[in-house]
Amino acid sequence: MSEAPAVPRPVSADLVHPAGLDLLLTPPRARTGWRVLPARVGAMCAVELQKLRHDRTELYTRAVQPALWLLIFGETFTRIKAIPTGGIPYLDYLAPGIIAQSAMFIAIFYGIMIIWERDAGILTKLLVTPTPRSALITGKAFAAGVKALIQAVVVVVIAALLGVAMTWNPLRLLGVAVAVVLGSAFFSCLSMTIAGIVLTRDRLMGIGQAITMPLFFGSNALYPVAVMPGWLQAISKINPLSYQVDALRGLLLGTPAHLALDFGVLVVAAALGILAASSLLGRLAR
Repeated sequence: MSEAPAVPRPVSADLVHPAGLDLLLTPPRARTGWRVLPARVGAMCAVELQKLRHDRTELYTRAVQPALWLLIFGETFTRIKAIPTGGIPYLDYLAPGIIAQSAMFIAIFYGIMIIWERDAGILTKLLVTPTPRSALITGKAFAAGVKALIQAVVVVVIAALLGVAMTWNPLRLLGVAVAVVLGSAFFSCLSMTIAGIVLTRDRLMGIGQAITMPLFFGSNALYPVAVMPGWLQAISKINPLSYQVDALRGLLLGTPAHLALDFGVLVVAAALGILAASSLLGRLAR
């Protein structure tokens, strides 16, 4: 009688690694370093913009001030022709400055929000996550830039309705958007840096109100640098708002501008602002 066929020995699952099974047995390697930074920045920016989605009141109220500047100040000084603008109507000359002003006014009080997050315990929870502090600050800074960009669109629409001769070239408008975002990123980081120093909303409000008007009037937003006294010209040269206005004016109106210098200063200012605010974020959360 022939013997029964031998039963094959079971093969251990540990010894068999089909090509498709490796993906299930081996967890994916976590992204680290610079590769994770863009995703974290984007997530923080999205979180900040969700707040705007639930409450749009700020956008409506912020549109009132630039409209008044253009309707009252711009129209009046266009009639009296008291400020030399190189042959262009004063209202046209003023519009880019008001875009920069409205963006700065949104960003300069951004530190109040981060103090509120500290008081509510949100900031402490964010700091214990693997997200780098620089990513937290960068996300908040560029969220401020997006808010300012929405405000800039409102100002551009108002200016167009008033007859301001602006370009509609898509590449130039893209440059305008970049200038607005970079300038707003710097001023929001300046606000968060001050928040990390003073630690309270009341002090930040006082300092914010004290520096906004000198920054605005110490720039070329309302008048050319050439008509300023010497000491104010020196302040204007170190004021990032002047470079933002110069870029906006050159892109929107086609006036002579130093775009390479303007964008270079804005990029460096935004980077230094992110670095300063990141270094003080831990102190704010104590």
